Amino acid sequence: MNRGATCGPLDRRSRASDGPGRPGSLAIAMRYHLHPCFEETAATMLTRIFHSLGIEAGITSHTERIVSALGGFIVILLIFHISRFFLGAGDLVLIVPSMGASAVLLFAVPHGALSQPWNVLGGHVISAIIGVSCGLLLPEPFIAASLAVGLAIGAMYYLRCIHPPGGATALTAVVGGEASHALGYQFVLTPVLLNALVMVLVAILFNFFFRWRRYPARLAERGKPAAAATATESAAAGPIRHEDLVVALSEIDSFIDVSENDLLRIYEIATGKAELRHLAPADIVLGHYYSNEAFGDEWSIRQVVDESRHASPDRDMVVYKGVAGAGQRKSGVLTRGDFARWARQEVCRDGENWKRVLRTGA
Repeated sequence: MNRGATCGPLDRRSRASDGPGRPGSLAIAMRYHLHPCFEETAATMLTRIFHSLGIEAGITSHTERIVSALGGFIVILLIFHISRFFLGAGDLVLIVPSMGASAVLLFAVPHGALSQPWNVLGGHVISAIIGVSCGLLLPEPFIAASLAVGLAIGAMYYLRCIHPPGGATALTAVVGGEASHALGYQFVLTPVLLNALVMVLVAILFNFFFRWRRYPARLAERGKPAAAATATESAAAGPIRHEDLVVALSEIDSFIDVSENDLLRIYEIATGKAELRHLAPADIVLGHYYSNEAFGDEWSIRQVVDESRHASPDRDMVVYKGVAGAGQRKSGVLTRGDFARWARQEVCRDGENWKRVLRTGA
């Protein structure tokens, strides 16, 4: 049977017997299987801590990160200069602090839903109107500030312009000091609207020079009919694998403001592919790597390091070790059938990532 590709040579020291009278890896693994006492390695524990804290492996390139930082620097510098040109130096507020948070979204997450022009303009302006109103109508600043942020969130929801920095804009209108209070509703136009307009225009011009960073995101959707057809064909071919998703995200080379777990769940719910196929026992080959295609912390890759073939399915055993994800550096023994039911896809290492192994024939 032609398996298409293998994932590295088998360590020949992992055989059923290491010499006369000495138990081999299969016998040792059987002992461990009956009496599980494996300890988590420091690496596994650290990985779980990172996942619990929401720290995910970085996929974006160094170029993307540098471009994002440069964009943030340029836009804030331009906002200061343009605001000074139109408003003069004086005591006027030249920039709203919340624009710093908007710069992070527009230049680090340019394709995100919260970074689009309507979200930026609508979110800041609506929040500024609410903040100024609360500051003028409510004498108690604590109540005014709290109500301003709460109302801004609700308004952005209903007007479909959710932009997290908008909450800071509403707060600044109330607690921003005498300079902000003296402007009254002019605060909405200058500096808020002026700042937001400069932010969006600079984002459009700056991101235009980088083909993978089209902004607004709508510009990246040109030529979608062919891509949609391809996506439909891909969906019909089968579910997205973890390895495929990692490669796809690295090719996009832009921060995606949604977790891999959520992306996979959305795809499977939308396409009705939640029930994935399993491999057959005959597909399990000594020395090869397999993935369970699970979500998040449950994702795992195992290598078959030894086997004891037998005509009876109950005695046809394989020894495996975890090489990535859950159970990394742990070993175990399963029947070939049980291992095949756990495995959903054969994989092969591709640099720091894992990719599917496509079978070219049976």
